[in-house]
Amino acid sequence: MNSSCIGIEGEETPLGRFSEATPICDNLLVCGRYKLSRRKQIIEEHFDTVSGEEDWSPRYNTAPTQPIPVIRQNAKEPVRELSLMRWGLIPSWAKDASGAAKMINARSETAATLPAFRDAMKSRRCLIPVDGFYEWMRTGKTKQPYCFEVNDGALFAFAGIWDRWKDPSGQWVKSCSILTTTPNAVTSPVHDRMPVILDPDSYDLWLDPGMSNVGEVSNLLRPYDARLMRSYPVSARINHS
Repeated sequence: MNSSCIGIEGEETPLGRFSEATPICDNLLVCGRYKLSRRKQIIEEHFDTVSGEEDWSPRYNTAPTQPIPVIRQNAKEPVRELSLMRWGLIPSWAKDASGAAKMINARSETAATLPAFRDAMKSRRCLIPVDGFYEWMRTGKTKQPYCFEVNDGALFAFAGIWDRWKDPSGQWVKSCSILTTTPNAVTSPVHDRMPVILDPDSYDLWLDPGMSNVGEVSNLLRPYDARLMRSYPVSARINHS
C-alpha cells in the first residue's frame, strides 16, 4: 500500500518558511486526484450555497495546485459561499509557495498541533465538493488506479481547511488542504489512509467559524461508513491525464 503526504510534521522554523528544518512530508500522497463531474448550478443546489462570478468546467481528474471549488460559511450571515481556491495549502507565514504541492493533505490526528494547519483548524474550515476520488494499488511493476464513490456516485464533501497568503506582488492567494484519516474496509485494500468524508449532518458544525473548540470538531474526522461506499478499477490513462 502507498502512504500519505500529510503536511508539516516538524516545528516551525525561525524563518517561518518551508525548509529542510521543517519536514513537509513523512511519506507519499493520499488523495492526490479526485473528480467533480457536476456543473456549478448542481453543486450550488446540493450544498445550498451562493457564489460569485467564478465558474469552472466539470473535471474527472483534478490535480494538485489547480483551482478547485470550496464551500465556506459567511462569518456574518448564515450563508454558505462557494468560491475557487488553489489546492495545496500555503500557510500565511510562508515566504514562498514552493511547498504547496506537498500540502494537499493534512493528517487529521495532528493538524491541530502543526504550525501550518493549527490556526485553520480553529477558524478556517471548509467543504470540498467531490463525486469520486482515486487511489492506486501497486501490483508488481504496475499501478492500478481505483475510483472510490459514495452512494453510487452521489455528491459528497471532503473536510478541508484553508488559508490565505500574500504573494510577492501583494495579491492574496487562497489555498486549501484535504484532511485525511485512517482507512475503512473499502479503502484499506488499496491505501493506508483515506480523505475525511463528512456526513451532511456535520456540515454546519464543521463550517461554523465561531466554533473554535478543535476537540469537538475533530470528533467529526473519522473514517466514513464503508457500507455507503464502493470502488472499481479505472483506466491507467488517468495516470497521465
